[in-house]
Amino acid sequence: VNGDWHECGSTTAELKMREWWIHVGLICIPLVAVYLHIPPPQLSPALQKWHSAGQVFYFRGRKVFYRDSYGALGSSDVVILLHGFPTSSYDWNKIWEPLTQRFHRVVAPDFLGFGFSEKPRPHKYSIFEQASVVEALVVHLGLINQRVNVVSHDYGDTVALELLYRSEQNRTGHLTLNSLCLSNGGIFPETHYPRLLQTLLKDSSFLAPVLTRLTNYMMFQKGIGEVFGPYTQPTDAEFWDMWTGLRYNDGNLVLDSILRYINQRLKHRERWVGALTSTLVPLHMIYGPLDPVNPHPQFIRLYQQLVQRSTVTILDEHISHYPQLEDPTGFLNAYFNFIHSF
Repeated sequence: VNGDWHECGSTTAELKMREWWIHVGLICIPLVAVYLHIPPPQLSPALQKWHSAGQVFYFRGRKVFYRDSYGALGSSDVVILLHGFPTSSYDWNKIWEPLTQRFHRVVAPDFLGFGFSEKPRPHKYSIFEQASVVEALVVHLGLINQRVNVVSHDYGDTVALELLYRSEQNRTGHLTLNSLCLSNGGIFPETHYPRLLQTLLKDSSFLAPVLTRLTNYMMFQKGIGEVFGPYTQPTDAEFWDMWTGLRYNDGNLVLDSILRYINQRLKHRERWVGALTSTLVPLHMIYGPLDPVNPHPQFIRLYQQLVQRSTVTILDEHISHYPQLEDPTGFLNAYFNFIHSF
């Protein structure tokens, strides 16, 4: 009898426990449902101004946002700026005006899936497609016969290398590179250390839909903050603008698809690193050495060893992964010195 009573008691406890979990579930499900449908944040005045000053063109039926500013008179030089992951063309806002004072035309697209561009899903995002987006923009702007200078960062570095490969091989011939300036991109898979969330998203097809929906501002701010230097952290307003750009058109839901570019870099390393090591186009690297994604000194040592024709600027030791935002003056000085050197 005693044994039966114990069994009965434990069964009752189990039932109560199960009942409790059901209650928790019933409370949580609507909360999660509400949470997953949090509307994207409103554009700040600064972001609204950037958006209003831009235009769109259509690439294979998809809207692509870009900025195109006419600047210096008496110059015919064009510079195209290619942003990184997971941000947008707004990454260039701190150096935009000085560039327009030096160049006749300053152009910056938001890649497909980023910023104010369309973010189709499901969609197979690739570096090759983003390079085609840039080529299509060059055609759209009537710059086919123009030698262009390209400045790139992070993800944009790999897109730039695909454009370099195409222009060297004369595959498409839409883009004639006058010069290429790279900055803090994982161009060598062997010295590239993606963040944990990036690794989880790019490889776990079953977790990704949950993780992309659960990524919130706090997680985003922490993740981005880790790749800025301790003395050059974005302001709250700047963090919020980056998050707003990401959330625009539900961009958080395509992060996992875009992140497959990390695997593409590994697969096509010979093509992209090969283009870099064999080109005769003037090359420069602007590098923030505190970068945890492409750490110092492994990254820059390998770069200087493999890309011997390139000049290099290593910025102050407290500058990290976003040099154009963390040290815009240092970035511009390095870039203008490079441009005036050939």
